[in-house]
Amino acid sequence: MIQLMSVNFDDHIPNWRTQLETIQYNVLVVVREGKVKYEINGEEIIAEEEDVLFIPQSTRRSGGNWNGIPHRKYTILFTTDPHVPTGIPFLGGGQCLKFNLAHIQYAYRRCERLFEEMRGGKSYRSMICQGIMQELLGMLARELEKTELPPSKRNYADTIKSYLLDHYREPIEIDKLAKLIHRSPNYATALFKEVYGHSPIRYMHQLRVLEACSLLLHSDMTIAHIAHYLGYYDTSYFYRMFKKYTGLSPSDYVQQGDRSDVSKLFT
Repeated sequence: MIQLMSVNFDDHIPNWRTQLETIQYNVLVVVREGKVKYEINGEEIIAEEEDVLFIPQSTRRSGGNWNGIPHRKYTILFTTDPHVPTGIPFLGGGQCLKFNLAHIQYAYRRCERLFEEMRGGKSYRSMICQGIMQELLGMLARELEKTELPPSKRNYADTIKSYLLDHYREPIEIDKLAKLIHRSPNYATALFKEVYGHSPIRYMHQLRVLEACSLLLHSDMTIAHIAHYLGYYDTSYFYRMFKKYTGLSPSDYVQQGDRSDVSKLFT
């Protein structure tokens, strides 16, 4: 049985730190931006953007901003009943683990939903929070079962991903991505899909649509302006891509507002 204690979102806290202590609960850290430094049982561990860190109960732990630079992360504190099996092997291992999830953007959305639900008072809140937490832990357990990728493959895929994060608003050509790692276009596409679960072009569209969701809700830009800003010079094509990944038209998404769950973008 998993018992949630709290879910926190640290958003660029200037002097964030936790004192050195032996914790009596498990901690799941999901870093969204920047880096965070922990001392865990005498060992320094740096978790950065897109890292997920599991710190088990009875660990001696302290933490703080890396080099004094604020970061953004979700921190989930929870306990388990030692007499009730969870079905999640790593929870009973007593080891600190650092993960790289193929679907990290989806994990961000689930953490965001969990954070919101924990602070709400709607019916079935406890059941929904339990479901989200079990899903996150299941994703991590599945990640541990994957065959370990050679470091070279991970590095190649990370190189392509970093380029896409910086240039997703620009036209993306597979040939150019392949040249980044000095491999063929077919190899680059297959490699990226092996590591992250989808093609580079799909990932580009996901990033564009995710930003479109934010701009639709939090800017005064028109739909046509947003489409052009994100590299869709045909507004009708932007409409098709947006509906493909969210299930809604841009106008319908605005009407639903913050109630819309864009986590489906990364399934």
